[in-house]
Amino acid sequence: MCSIVTKKEIYQRKENAYALLFWSIIRVLCKGIKMRSDSVRVGMQQAPHRSLFNALGMTKEEMEKPLIGVVSSYNEIVPGHMNLDKITEAVKLGVAMAGGTPVMVPAIAVCDGIAMGHIGMKYSLVTRDLIADSTECLAMAHQFDGLVMIPNCDKNVPGLLMAAARLNIPTIFVSGGPMLAGHVKGCKTSLSSMFEAVGSYAAGAMSEEDVLDYENHACPTCGSCSGMYTANSMNCLTEALGMGLRGNGTIPAVYSDRIKLAKHAGMQVIELIEKNIRPLDIMTKEAFENALTVDMALGCSTNSMLHLPAIAHEAGVELNLDMANEISARTPNLCHLAPAGHTYIEQLNEAGGVYAVMNELSKKKLLHEDLMTVTGKTVGENIKNAVNRDTEVIRPIDNPYSEVGGIAVLRGNLAPDSCVVKRSAVVPEMLKHEGPARVFNCEEDAIEAIKGGKISDGDVVVIRYEGPKGGPGMREMLNPTSAIAGMGLGSTVALITDGRFSGASRGASIGHVSPEAAVGGPIALVKEGDIIKIDIDNHSINLDITDEEMAKRKAEWTPRKPNVTTGYLARYASLVTSADKGAILCNK
Repeated sequence: MCSIVTKKEIYQRKENAYALLFWSIIRVLCKGIKMRSDSVRVGMQQAPHRSLFNALGMTKEEMEKPLIGVVSSYNEIVPGHMNLDKITEAVKLGVAMAGGTPVMVPAIAVCDGIAMGHIGMKYSLVTRDLIADSTECLAMAHQFDGLVMIPNCDKNVPGLLMAAARLNIPTIFVSGGPMLAGHVKGCKTSLSSMFEAVGSYAAGAMSEEDVLDYENHACPTCGSCSGMYTANSMNCLTEALGMGLRGNGTIPAVYSDRIKLAKHAGMQVIELIEKNIRPLDIMTKEAFENALTVDMALGCSTNSMLHLPAIAHEAGVELNLDMANEISARTPNLCHLAPAGHTYIEQLNEAGGVYAVMNELSKKKLLHEDLMTVTGKTVGENIKNAVNRDTEVIRPIDNPYSEVGGIAVLRGNLAPDSCVVKRSAVVPEMLKHEGPARVFNCEEDAIEAIKGGKISDGDVVVIRYEGPKGGPGMREMLNPTSAIAGMGLGSTVALITDGRFSGASRGASIGHVSPEAAVGGPIALVKEGDIIKIDIDNHSINLDITDEEMAKRKAEWTPRKPNVTTGYLARYASLVTSADKGAILCNK
């Protein structure tokens, strides 16, 4: 039976044909235009370079095409990266299909879950700068014409976005995708439930068999962990920034659509080269405002408050954390994804993904819609046809989970330069809290006290000397927050730290306290039993002592000796700035 072709379809086909003809002409013309890679492949002076390309088995025809660096963070230790070999091959195929020559180069990755709760976590955040630096080195040394970045887990995404901003050559991102949710006792679950199960076991609320059930079923597939944790937050925000194609943040790792997405990303980087669309054309001040707006609507990880400022810094954009509260005040929270709620990234994908969230936000003109993206189209063009297919996973703009965004920045005499909390993951009764400080100078001591039953309802657990310099490396505190939740204290106990939190943390978990303890910030001056007052709705956090007492304690305070004096961590500690600046490295 013959299908009927409408006039609209005929016009669309004509437009596509004209577009193909146009780009074919451009490709021919571009042969006479100098490319970045000409400096390693064109002319007599480059004969030695070509001999080395010959050593790679590269043909003359391949040397005449745009040279595309495919930056893959594939490895066999990070569950979110074990499928990136497949993504990399799909990207390379897409690049070749569009007329480019793909060359895979590596990027490192750390699994925060495996690194959690021991010295390994000191080596997580610090990899963000290693990734940015090494990618910059690879791209500059080999003069790639364009880049396809293939990250997935927590520090890879911001590290590669930082590199993209520095290099400013045509670049597109395609992540490895999220893990499917686990299933325990008929309910969907994720890694955060696994950590909380350990706390429940310590409290006698779970048996060893119960914990084993979680252990075997919480993380059922490859991919970044299944809730709105840091990896998925940053992959979703890559879409919001305009640096990834639709579905980059939400298509599950095990879906065939993820392979298709990778092929399209490979093809699209050639168009970016032809149109000369570069990262700094996309990652503008307004684009970061869009990212913060989507951050608030999704209820992303508090780590986004470290990474977005760091990426913005590389793009030459000043991102003051006070902007977060300004944007939050006008941006409703539309999603309650795990750990804030009981829905997962796979459900966000089925509901329409990031574009559907952005489409809801556009109904109240909360986004800059005229910005360029890696699609070659504007934000408005990208999202105009996005449909919200599940109004519980993505609440409509006029029926949000809350009228304000998912993250709050607090200030007060305990955190003069700010601290952050994932407001959407705080139970209502803890939005305002007052209680005695229980002070610990490292994560391990705090966990011992929590699991030992030494923390009571109403307490405020303070974990200090875990900041960027003091850690060094600013460890995540998923173990103590999970222990608090598992012990049944999540609705009565707050936790404050100059360290940071996994996106899997929930409750009144307040991190990034700046200035940090290691540089004499007020958190270093807190004494056991001091009353701490927290008011998240009013963005305040205060130690209930007089200014005179604070000044006296400051005068008596002496710096601690560094925890690490050799190797990369020591060098990192000497260069890193405070959390409110994004923990960027600075030589000054």
